[in-house]
Amino acid sequence: MTPLIRGFEDYLRVEKRLAPLTIETYLRECTLYDEYLSACGISVQAASASDIINFMAERQEKELIDRSTIAKSLSSLSAFHRYLIDEEVRADNPVRLVDMPKLIRGLPTVFAEDEVNDLLSEINTTNPYGLRDRAMFELIYSCGLRISEAADMTVGQIFLDERIARVYGKGGKERYVPLGEEAVYWLRVYLSDGRMKLLKTVKAPHLFLNNRGLGISRKGIWKRFKSIAEAAGLNSTKVHALRHSFATHLLRGGADLRAVQELLGHADISTTQIYTHLDNEDLKKSHKDYHPRG
Repeated sequence: MTPLIRGFEDYLRVEKRLAPLTIETYLRECTLYDEYLSACGISVQAASASDIINFMAERQEKELIDRSTIAKSLSSLSAFHRYLIDEEVRADNPVRLVDMPKLIRGLPTVFAEDEVNDLLSEINTTNPYGLRDRAMFELIYSCGLRISEAADMTVGQIFLDERIARVYGKGGKERYVPLGEEAVYWLRVYLSDGRMKLLKTVKAPHLFLNNRGLGISRKGIWKRFKSIAEAAGLNSTKVHALRHSFATHLLRGGADLRAVQELLGHADISTTQIYTHLDNEDLKKSHKDYHPRG
């Protein structure tokens, strides 16, 4: 990490007080940018809008990044250049001359209820890792957790007798989410028969542990989900699809939109309303399939 990026990290952490995951994203994008400039023999002070466009074009070619990732990267680079202006390293922000890609907001991927059952039934629960995976994905689906919320979950945040989980969402915002019967059952089994066998010498506070006895990472959760989803024949390997499914299944069952907003930890109800659009799509499909003039 270069001195400028290290200073940028301190700026984000101390002055801006951004969430750790946001800081991680900004630093990752800016480090890739800095490495690209160094390879091209260009200093950060001299980088132009054309250099930023070429950087994005190279990433799109090599990594096949989508519009959302490009927008996130440009936002990170813009913040970095604003920091450079504040530090009088350069006088302008070249990102302002780069057009932000228009984001097309599609409907989220949602599993049918039988697909969720197929996914969870695919997990081999005859070993500690399988017990962990079953409890982990039951919890994510039961509570509509983000992958980061599951990775950061500690044993002390689960109250099995009360059937409640304390969740820390974006910005450290706290919410309490009820636990379903299946989640409670598999968490009890994992805690009694699986987790103790995964603990090593370090007494890790995290609920879900990896093979080193430490908290499983977001990448580790995604790898396990990808493997299980592919074995179950599902069309999506994104853990977030379980969160989408949680919300959609609640609304289809008659849950109030405001209640779902609270359970998901959305600050704005407009974010939650995307799931009502899914039901509208189902209605359109039913109309087309079954109406005589559909």
